[in-house]
Amino acid sequence: MLHILLTIALAAAPAPKPATNTVCPVTGAPVDAKCPAVVVHGQQYRLCCMDCAPKLEANPKKYLKADGTPKNAR
Repeated sequence: MLHILLTIALAAAPAPKPATNTVCPVTGAPVDAKCPAVVVHGQQYRLCCMDCAPKLEANPKKYLKADGTPKNAR
């Protein structure tokens, strides 16, 4: 029963907003559609490498403005 409820909940979850950032929020390195991505607060962000994912996930306020824009956005 729990499995069914989890499946329904995941299916009903909204899709994350697609990434629009052009630099890694953690390092500032250029990123493109081929780079790895992570979802934070319903928004997808491209990263220069997967080493940046746990940093962004653990402390999004350090790297993102209140509106979700990376602090180092150009």
